[in-house]
Amino acid sequence: MIESVCLLVLLAQQPLAQQPSAQPPTPPEPPAAEASVPKRAQEKRTELNLLGTTDSKAGESRRNENVPFHLIDNNALKELNIRLGTSATITTEFQPERKYFGTEFGNTPASPMHLNALRRSRDFHGGLSYSHSNSIFSARSFFQAGGVKPARENNYGFAASLGLWRGAHLSLDGSQQKLRGNVNGNVLVPLASERAPLAADPAVYRLLQKWIAAYPAVAPNRTDIDPRALNTNAPQTIDTDSSGTRIDQDLGARDRVYLQHSYTNQKVEAFQLVAGQNPYTNTKSHNVRLTWNHVFDPRSFLDVTAGFDRIHSLLTPEPNAVGPQVLIGTSYQSLGPAATIPVDRRINRFRQAMLYRRQVGNHAFTFGGEVIRLHNNGLEASSERGNFYFRNDFGRDAITNFRMGVASRYSTAIGNGHRGFRWFEQQYFAGDVWKLRPNLTINYGLRYSPVTAPEEVNHLTPIDFNCDCNTAAPQFGFAWQKPGVGVIRAAYGVHFGDIYPQTLQQGRWIPPNFLKVEVQAPPSLFTPLQNTYLGPGARHTRFDVPPNLQSPYSHQYSFLWEPAISTRWTLQLGYIGVRTHKLFMMWFANRALQIPGVPQTTATITQRRPDPRYYELRQVTNGSNAYFDAFRVTARVPARRGFTGEVSYWFSKAIDTGSTYTNMAAGDEARQGYAQSQDLVAQDLKGPSAFDQSHAVMARYQYSLPRARVGGRLLSGITGGWQISGVYLAKTGLPFTVISGSDGPGSGNVDGSNGDRPNVLDPSILGRTIGRPDTSRTLLPRSAFGFISPTDLRGTVGANTFRRGGLRNMNASLARSWSFHSDWRTTLRVESINLFNTPQFADPNPDLSSPAFGKITNTLNDGRSFQFTLQLQF
Repeated sequence: MIESVCLLVLLAQQPLAQQPSAQPPTPPEPPAAEASVPKRAQEKRTELNLLGTTDSKAGESRRNENVPFHLIDNNALKELNIRLGTSATITTEFQPERKYFGTEFGNTPASPMHLNALRRSRDFHGGLSYSHSNSIFSARSFFQAGGVKPARENNYGFAASLGLWRGAHLSLDGSQQKLRGNVNGNVLVPLASERAPLAADPAVYRLLQKWIAAYPAVAPNRTDIDPRALNTNAPQTIDTDSSGTRIDQDLGARDRVYLQHSYTNQKVEAFQLVAGQNPYTNTKSHNVRLTWNHVFDPRSFLDVTAGFDRIHSLLTPEPNAVGPQVLIGTSYQSLGPAATIPVDRRINRFRQAMLYRRQVGNHAFTFGGEVIRLHNNGLEASSERGNFYFRNDFGRDAITNFRMGVASRYSTAIGNGHRGFRWFEQQYFAGDVWKLRPNLTINYGLRYSPVTAPEEVNHLTPIDFNCDCNTAAPQFGFAWQKPGVGVIRAAYGVHFGDIYPQTLQQGRWIPPNFLKVEVQAPPSLFTPLQNTYLGPGARHTRFDVPPNLQSPYSHQYSFLWEPAISTRWTLQLGYIGVRTHKLFMMWFANRALQIPGVPQTTATITQRRPDPRYYELRQVTNGSNAYFDAFRVTARVPARRGFTGEVSYWFSKAIDTGSTYTNMAAGDEARQGYAQSQDLVAQDLKGPSAFDQSHAVMARYQYSLPRARVGGRLLSGITGGWQISGVYLAKTGLPFTVISGSDGPGSGNVDGSNGDRPNVLDPSILGRTIGRPDTSRTLLPRSAFGFISPTDLRGTVGANTFRRGGLRNMNASLARSWSFHSDWRTTLRVESINLFNTPQFADPNPDLSSPAFGKITNTLNDGRSFQFTLQLQF
């Protein structure tokens, strides 16, 4: 819906593109900007972690909402990468004012904050939009039992612009989304014979009864998938409000001032297939910009901008949550939201920026910079609610241990997690586009983005971090045209990523004002800390952010050839290579060792840790490297009899040594650094990246139906003017890793950390694609693996050595516009997402200790749906 509303906004405001060229740098007339609207909507979606949006023009199908993620950090981007994979994108000109880290995977480069001029009219122009989706037009998802439950989505939008007083122009836009639906999904629940606790202690018995009551009190109904699989439904509501206000004011022939405010508010009452499963989320965003544009002469201009960005993210447990987080291996659905809930985060950015462009002969120079003062205030949780882990341990399976109330591990935190951090973010840049010859253009530039040390305003958390000042990033590229050969473009650049606020703020969870502890084999569910010392100098889990932490960076080099094969057909052949270094990841050190004479059991883990000051030592490191290579070919079909089309194919390979470009070494993704042991981490985790896809095809088409030549004007008017368009996306499946599922004796190496993997007994299965529920257990048999012994450091299964099934999706639409008078137009659009109702299966259960190992129990996409949109433009 964000995209359709943005299209309306174009009626009132069409941004001017500022593109480096050898032409005078005065802003050119704006092109039709429809292509940029999905990009802006996508940026907003990933920046704010918004639910309820689908980029259907990129071939995306509606996500299956029963695969939850927390709407914070950069989790929306991570979810897209894991669900859809990435799109190999070739950049052939690096503009120094933009940030290109991670753009090789299809992300839009970050732009300067300056506001551009708009096309303006003294007349009143605007538009209205309404979209509706309803479950009566939707198909069931693959695993759904019974009919589709009632659901509906309504979207409303408007845009308006008009001239005010002399030299002034006002633009307004707004939208509202109301989504009322039922999320369908499979959860693993207790059998009827397992709903009675086995604990002897009456108090523990009652507590376990409360936990078991959080599961739906119905029998499993998808026993063909798993004896404990229940397909059920739960309501979910999403309310999203957005608005924008902008005033442009001329201050004379050379000066203009632009003022803009944007607001977004999304409230999500998440589904609960199991009571308390997901947190409620409220996300609010304010964005303010004030730009002064001064034109010195037709060959130079200056932009100076002040801005303020605020994002408030509030995640709270659902009222029926059981309290602590309870994990029963992967045998049952876990209880309670994650250990990082609740979150009450307010990030404020006070921004100042300058951009200067000047044309000198055949050179177009660009200079500028931006300084940001960042405030990060609020509460960040880390296990304050407590976590109980029930695993295959003590000679019993995880379910029996749960029913007996015998946990393998308990962790919790004591203290106040409220903090306020302050620091600066900076970037400075310079560049030139040099038209050396009529057929040869060279561009080069330099970016510099130092990161300075943060401080905590109340002096509660000292952060031992210096300055990452070694961040100079050169860029170079050229474009050469030769008759008979075509156009050749190439580019090379060094691009730095961010040191995230979420990474540095983890110092809030260390003593003396915060204490994070764990107990192996806790004595009781009610008093798990009864034998644990909590006073000054107490043993604790420590987060270590080193003073020499550095920004990750990548070397990106690309080549694109457009051969001169036809004046109508367009063919592009390209390659992109990226080598990324110093990626963030968290290493889990101080693991329990093998000590002669000390039993290798869960109860002795704390005793066997080498440093008695800590439990687990969680070290933020620049510990991973990544490698990406892709070849891409694109063919564009010329317009012929109302038909146009484009087909792209890319072959790519993404490899890393433990983490990828989205890793913050914080939150849930920190677990990517769980190697099997604390030694040889990179060697243990090296493998295909989590979003690696070998092959991908995307085809787009549009066809304008001809008017009927018989039947008179009435039939001709009815049949003519309709446009059919669509996109087809096909990709190979993403990799996954088989895990042991337990660190306990008989399953893992009993070192107190997850990440254990089994041994391969049948090497012939390696590399298999496990793509369908009816063959998954045959292709991934339990007999092909064996658990390691407690004295083994690691198993022989590699990281990401198997793949799930691929993606096949078709989206299509039918649309027509009718014009009234000279400037009134209405458009009707009917769109089908996942037209062929093709399921995209999730990974099989990778946990060897689970009864459901090897079974596919979920899909990543929803069933076929239709959306009806009506727009009025005037």
